[in-house]
Amino acid sequence: MEPTPEQSPHHAYPDHWEADVVLRDGGTARIRPITTDDAERLVSFYEQVSDESKYYRFFAPYPRLSARDVHRFTHHDYVDRVGLAVTIGGEFIATVRFDRIDEQGRPASAPADEAEVAFLVQDAHQGRGVASALLEHIAAVARERGIRRFAAEVLPANNKMIKVFRDAGFTQQRSFEEGSVHLTLDLEPTAESLAVQRAREQRAEARSVQRLLAPGSVAVIGVGREPGGVGRTVLRNLLGSGFTGRTYAVNTSFPPGLDTVDGVPAHRSVGGIGEQVDLAVVAVPADRVPEAVADCGEHGVQGLVVLTAGYAERGADGRERQRELVRQARSYGMRIIGPNAFGIINTSDTVRLNASLAPESPKAGRIGLFTQSGAIGIAVLSGLHRRGAGLSAFISAGNRADVSGNDFLQYWYEDQGTDVALLYLESLGNPRKFTRLARRTAAVKPVVVVKGARHSGSNPQGHAVPVSRIPDATVSALMRQAGVIRVDTVTEMADVGLLLAGQPLPNGPRVAILGNSESLGLLTYDACLAEGLRPRQPRDLTTAAGPQDFRHALAEALADGTCDAVIVTAIPWVGENGEAETGEGEVLAAALREAAATGPAKPVAVVHVEMGGLAQALAAATSTAGPPAPRQAGPPAARRPQLPTPAPSGAPAEGGPRTGDPAPAAPGRGAGTAGHPEPSAGRIPAYPAAERAVRALAEAVKYAQWRRQAASPGKVPEFLGDTIDEHGTAGLIETLLGPDPDPRGRPLTHDEARELLARYGVTVRPALPAPEAEAAVAAAAELGYPVALKTTAPHLRHRADLGGVRLDLVDEDALRRAYAELTDLLGTPAELRPVVQAMAPRGVDTVVRASIDAAAGAVLSFGLAGAPSELLGDTAHRLVPATDRDAAELIRSIKAAPVLFGWRGSAPADTEALEELLLRVSRLVDDHPEVVSVTLEPVVVATQGLTVLGASVRLAPPPARSDLGPRRLPSY
Repeated sequence: MEPTPEQSPHHAYPDHWEADVVLRDGGTARIRPITTDDAERLVSFYEQVSDESKYYRFFAPYPRLSARDVHRFTHHDYVDRVGLAVTIGGEFIATVRFDRIDEQGRPASAPADEAEVAFLVQDAHQGRGVASALLEHIAAVARERGIRRFAAEVLPANNKMIKVFRDAGFTQQRSFEEGSVHLTLDLEPTAESLAVQRAREQRAEARSVQRLLAPGSVAVIGVGREPGGVGRTVLRNLLGSGFTGRTYAVNTSFPPGLDTVDGVPAHRSVGGIGEQVDLAVVAVPADRVPEAVADCGEHGVQGLVVLTAGYAERGADGRERQRELVRQARSYGMRIIGPNAFGIINTSDTVRLNASLAPESPKAGRIGLFTQSGAIGIAVLSGLHRRGAGLSAFISAGNRADVSGNDFLQYWYEDQGTDVALLYLESLGNPRKFTRLARRTAAVKPVVVVKGARHSGSNPQGHAVPVSRIPDATVSALMRQAGVIRVDTVTEMADVGLLLAGQPLPNGPRVAILGNSESLGLLTYDACLAEGLRPRQPRDLTTAAGPQDFRHALAEALADGTCDAVIVTAIPWVGENGEAETGEGEVLAAALREAAATGPAKPVAVVHVEMGGLAQALAAATSTAGPPAPRQAGPPAARRPQLPTPAPSGAPAEGGPRTGDPAPAAPGRGAGTAGHPEPSAGRIPAYPAAERAVRALAEAVKYAQWRRQAASPGKVPEFLGDTIDEHGTAGLIETLLGPDPDPRGRPLTHDEARELLARYGVTVRPALPAPEAEAAVAAAAELGYPVALKTTAPHLRHRADLGGVRLDLVDEDALRRAYAELTDLLGTPAELRPVVQAMAPRGVDTVVRASIDAAAGAVLSFGLAGAPSELLGDTAHRLVPATDRDAAELIRSIKAAPVLFGWRGSAPADTEALEELLLRVSRLVDDHPEVVSVTLEPVVVATQGLTVLGASVRLAPPPARSDLGPRRLPSY
């Protein structure tokens, strides 16, 4: 909205305060500043507020607003007087206002840093979390304007408003004065306020997904009168799935006398239905979508699945059409899956929804699947179906202009009906949020991700999201840090998902291999070694082994405390006539299931070659798996097997129960809280190749290890605080950036970088310039021999292989000879920019980096200097802030790590000092987002201590941190 001429040009309309938010019940609303154009909306809003709410707001009967009131509440300077409104369908449903005050409570201007705040929420919308969302946004606005505290007067009987303030998580004080409760809130975010905000975000976004997946009624808009077409296909699939709710067919072209289509009530508009419609599937041409969305919004539809194409995938015009679609839907409080979507499926027996183009609903199961591609979704659905696997829900989001994978992570985190979340992603709209949500979800159930478009450097057509510039290897490392199982192909995603959905997590990497083929067993053994597992020698049961031999061998392997998992290999039996007997698959499956069900809880996988019916029989539910675990009262459990406690070597491993750690309860009727099958215990995954089975098991082993470590997360050592000058560093950065910093930032000089790093306990060895030989000699005399002579020209920096570095110069003669050689061979001193530096103790050359990516956040990286990191890409990465565990893992996760730990008889390097350095750099960029890049190279790690020989630092105005602000839906 544009400011009016009455508003001060110095305080222009702050459009960055506008935001779409998800409310507690899953609906959306828009928050925006109030303008002088809102007089009629304000009066209409106030007329719909009850007398009791008006009394709570004004402490007296106040039936109507005077013209003076309307002027005061619609005229703001957006600095000392600010008003925000929450709107749905363009109409106000709530307002909030603050006025800056001085210590006596009188109107004031800056530098006064306190403001009086007051809310008013329409009665029909109370209880939806409107006031809580408004408080987050008005507090952020106040902080931006230099206000540090809110003061509020609340009547004691206004319990709802008192609760809003009390539950916000801000530091606050309360007192009772002259018949009212006086509240003072410190607006500085706290760990508690951030936790409250994110918990509310999780509940709201999960609920918004739940409304889409579990509607009580569905209208398909665009159903043709004749068979065929997208709308008619969706209607047919909806009916074929046995949807438990009401179904309607809508088409503006239906003739007046047409009452039904395929037995479903037919209407020319959603408004003509005359009953509540929860979900609308839109399958009309793109130019008619706005009309359909308006029809839905004006008649209370809660969510949309837009199958229509012709949006951002078609270029700039389509992208703007897509933005307008999202704006229009959100203005009515609706969320969108799509556009260009394939649809959604919910197999819960209480819902049975197939609002998609998939002709057949998958069988009910406990795997949730989200894809950004309809073609990939079809392929994965087909593959899982062939292998007998079931799904709890399937979502193909198309351009995912609104609802994204992040929303479904919020939902699956607490969904009892989903044990494993599978996601095919082509872009990450909010990588910071994805990492945060994935870490939390992975702590209770596996999250398996395939990332498409990894190397294109741009987003796929239709995905109008920020592009992250960090390499794919870095993205993968950060996902691993968050507990995400990152795989390369959709086939691997299905392989891993099947294993994790049906089997307990392994205690460790020890694998028993048994089967009736020595060759297949050896292939499996080799594959285990290649994946970093610890296989035992395969047990050959010989080709004469029957199903009962397999059962006994599997039972023995499961009971053996020296193995953590079992891989069974099977080939068809060969009869007396020399022909393969392929019909014994069902019998063998029953024997294997019986052994797995009665033994300790360890993962079992089967590798088979042409065993007829084996895979399907193993995937089938069976009573031999024992009774299902009883549902617990209270918070729902993420239905994963608990991580078993590692048993001592040689001791029998005790099987834990087949339930996982608890997650918070889902509100209301959930798509996964009832009607889904019990956990998939007893369903043994089967693979047609040893490599696929082993790779899936290896991912399960790594994930189980992450779960064990995540149970006791690391921390930042307290000793760092004694040697860190955070306040002084902030002042130095402000001075270095200057009063009007260049948005592109500036690199620091060598001396500036040394000074900045020293305030965080990082000492950089001085390097003195040597523009001529005499200056080099003087520098060496100051530093003391032996010294190094190095060029600092960009094309020669850190390139000892090109002759730009001379080491161990013990006296003046050696230094002069080296100086002459450098300038004769490589160029003039002005070109080479030589420096002299005192020699450091011998050690391992490493490199430490930290940088800020606008999309992913701050990333800490480590590797060995030179070829290992630059040529081979052997670099490890962690998100900032890094803990002591992260620092230790960074050092140990590179392939060249043995060089630091005594490789080939060398003395081990001081990795404790290296870990401390990593933590100090992490703390620096976390405390000061203006430090957008740090590189320490080389860092020479000796047997005792380390030496930082080179450092480069870049400062810039800090990028916006959307993950720390108030809740808001993204707008691309």
